[in-house]
Amino acid sequence: MFKPLRMISAAFLILGLWPYSAPAADQPFQRFLPLLVDLAGWQGTKPEGMSAQMSDASVTTAARDYERGTAQVHASVVIGQAAEGALAPIQTGIKIQTTEGHMITESMRGMPVLKTFNSKDKTGALVVALGKDAMFSFAYEGLTEGEALPLAEKFDWKALQAAAQTK
Repeated sequence: MFKPLRMISAAFLILGLWPYSAPAADQPFQRFLPLLVDLAGWQGTKPEGMSAQMSDASVTTAARDYERGTAQVHASVVIGQAAEGALAPIQTGIKIQTTEGHMITESMRGMPVLKTFNSKDKTGALVVALGKDAMFSFAYEGLTEGEALPLAEKFDWKALQAAAQTK
């Protein structure tokens, strides 16, 4: 479950190397970087982002990775069509529970979320809908869901939502 979210984020970051997305002084991703906060007790990388405009689509991403021992966390914001697709399960109200884990949509802090967890691998993700084409993703590995969700709540979801709505 962790790897697909990470691969999506990596693909968007690679697009940042595309010549059409040359860095400019005020790129849209920059408003998210200060919102990818330090997590006490965790070693965080420098937040990174990219914005790309194509003829019929645009994408903005910002991401930061964290490590504590063998545990890893990947926090990211995605704005654009990729986020729309990733948010589809939230809109359908999916609820799957097995002995190995779950995929559940619900509301947290007044916002629609998708929670996934694989108990065998201790991997999961929390996807927060920030808008119809904007999401915050908190993917984790080596943590229980009970350990990961309080970490995800250290990010200011309302501030991320406000930044996502800024044009």
